Amino acid sequence: MDAQDFCSSMEIELTAWKAKLFDSICKADRLGSADKEKAMTSINDIKIIVADMEAKIHELKMECPSEWSPQKKDIDEGTVDLRSKYDETMDFIGKSAPMSIPG
Repeated sequence: MDAQDFCSSMEIELTAWKAKLFDSICKADRLGSADKEKAMTSINDIKIIVADMEAKIHELKMECPSEWSPQKKDIDEGTVDLRSKYDETMDFIGKSAPMSIPG
C-alpha cells in the first residue's frame, strides 16, 4: 500500500471515529453533571488524538516521502490509543448512564 492509499483509508476511518465521538458526546450529555464532566474529559482526550492523527495524515499526504513507515507507525499507534480511550469512555458512560441510554 502506498502512502496516498494509506492516507485515504485512514481519513475514512477517522470520519467513522468522529461519528462515534459525536455519539459519545450525545450520550454523555444525558449524564448527571459530575459524570458528564468526567466523560467529557475523556472525550476531549479522544478529540486530541483524532486531531493529532489528522495532522500526521495531512503532513504525510503533503510530503509524500518515499520512506513513510515511521509516520505509519505513529498513526497506527494513534489508532490503538483512540480505540482504547473510546472503549474506556463508553464503558464509563454505560456504567454512569440511566437505563434509558444504550451503551
